[in-house]
Amino acid sequence: MTVAVVYAMTPTSRLALLEAVAEAKRRDEDLAVLHVAGSPDAQSEAYRTSVSHEIEKTITSNGVDWQLHLRRAAADAEVNDAPLGLIEEVDADLVVVGARRRSPIGKALLGSTAQSVVLGATSPVLVVKAS
Repeated sequence: MTVAVVYAMTPTSRLALLEAVAEAKRRDEDLAVLHVAGSPDAQSEAYRTSVSHEIEKTITSNGVDWQLHLRRAAADAEVNDAPLGLIEEVDADLVVVGARRRSPIGKALLGSTAQSVVLGATSPVLVVKAS
C-alpha cells in the first residue's frame, strides 16, 4: 500500500508533500515521491541528492517510510505525462498532486502536470492548491 506524491521542488509541491505525508501516516502506508525533471542532469547523483535533501527537510521526524522515484523526461512535453508511468510502477492507492492558478493563455499554451494526473491516473487523486 502506497501513497504517491508528484513533486517538483516548488512551493505548491511542498504543500502536496506535506499532505501526502499526513495521508501516509493516517493510512499507515509508505510514501513514494515521484519527481520528473526535464533537465539533462536529472539522473546525476548531485541532482538526486539535492532533491532528496529537499524532501527530507520537509518530512523530517514524521515517521513515514519514503522512497524517491526520479525520472528524466526526454522532452519538456513529457514532463506532464511522465508521472502517470511512475504512479503505475509504485501501484499507488492514492496520488497527491499540487495545483497552481494559471491564466487562460497559460492553460492553452502550457501543459499541466496536475491536469494530466487527475485525468489519467487510475488511482484516486487528491489535489492540493496554494491559498
